[in-house]
This record gives sequence, C-alpha cells and structure tokens, in this order.
Amino acid sequence: MNKMLKIKVLACDVMRREISYLSSLSPCYVDTVFLPQGLHEFPDKLRIMLDEEIEKANQETVLRRDGGAYDFIILAYGLCDNSVAGLKSSAIPLIVPRAHDCITLLLGSKERYSALFSETPGIYWYSRGWIERSLQPGKERYEQSYQSYVERFGEDNAEYLMETEQGWFKSYKCAFFIDWECLGNPEPYRAYTKECAEYLKWNYREIKGSPSLLEKALRGEFDQDEVLIVPPGKTIRPSYDEGIIKYE
Repeated sequence: MNKMLKIKVLACDVMRREISYLSSLSPCYVDTVFLPQGLHEFPDKLRIMLDEEIEKANQETVLRRDGGAYDFIILAYGLCDNSVAGLKSSAIPLIVPRAHDCITLLLGSKERYSALFSETPGIYWYSRGWIERSLQPGKERYEQSYQSYVERFGEDNAEYLMETEQGWFKSYKCAFFIDWECLGNPEPYRAYTKECAEYLKWNYREIKGSPSLLEKALRGEFDQDEVLIVPPGKTIRPSYDEGIIKYE
C-alpha cells in the first residue's frame, strides 16, 4: 500500500459543507479545524488563532496506524485583509490558495473571481455556508438589527443608526448565489437569496461554483498557479500582483 498523505486543514466555518464533502472523497488522511465565521473582520485576531493552530499541528502526531507527523498544513483561507500575512510554519510546509478571500475557493479560480468582478461591479455573494453561518443582508438582518438598536438606544436613535449602517449597501447591486451542484439541495439557499435581493432591490443571479481548486488541494495535488507552497521557516507575504501571495 502506498503511503497516504496526511493533511491538516485550517478553515473558516463558512466552508464546512464544502470541505467536509471534498475531504470525504480525498485519498489523503484529512483532519480539519474549523475556526468561527467572522474573524476576517478582525485580521490580527484571526492571524493569532491561525498561528496557534499551525504550531499545534507542527507538534501533533497523527492518530493512524503508521502515526507520524502531518505532511502538509492547508490554510483554506484567502489573503482575507492580510490575515494570513506574517504566518509561517516551523516544520511542516504550508499550502495557501492564491486568493483574496473565500469566494475564490467557491468559484474555483482567482481568474474567474477577477472576471466576474470586472463583468458585474457591485456583487454581494451568497453561499450555503454564508447563509447558514451568518445573517446576510436582507429583511431578516434589517429587522433583527433594528430591534437590537431599539432595545439598546431607543427608537429615534435606532432609526439614525440603521440609516448609517445600511449606507454601505448602496455600493452593491447584485446578489449572486454560488451553487455547488455536488452538494445538492440548493432550493432553500436559492429562495433565501432571491428574497434578500428582492428586499434590497438588487438583481439576483445564480452561478455555478467549482470545487476544483479545493478538491485538488485536498487530494494533495498542488498546482503552483493555484496555491503557494510555503517551506518551513518562510513567511507568507502579499505579493501585490496576480499571484496575490508570496513567501520570503
């Protein structure tokens, strides 16, 4: 029997369904830690948590018949407001997608991500994980936010705070639902996205996602046009070019 690659994956909880599905199909031993959704809004905190998990993985022994250390640690994150910048691993190579955020992972490539943004400005993305793990822009989010402000600050202040908070929605025009057909049962997520788009007066569009980038990585197939292989001791940095990230 050939040696089975042992892979540790560190991922955002919004990717739980996708990564769990692809891990079940992988010929590799895949062990995943899902970190809470929303940490990309606090890059320094996310960086600290990822650093802790990386070093923990460097010290772990895989609980399998042949034991031993992990062969690779995959950071299933994009650059995410520089959250992964500055990270390094002491002993095990890191695999990092060439991506600005998780939308590239859902679409399958940085090229498709870039093309869609150029083609249709003002996109807000919806996916199974984002819908399940956080309250997305729409009627439900508005009503819950408004009620919270009323309870804390009173009705007059709540109206003002909601006008201020909702202002950033004006830069968006389209609600895009990314469907991974392999996961099945898209209708509840499709219907929810349509409802949000109608409430916000955004256009609705559904596009097919692609598992190709993550699927290959979780199989231990690392295309260096798609992922960066970071040797132990080297540090992840933004590259400010089409490659998105580099190491030094």
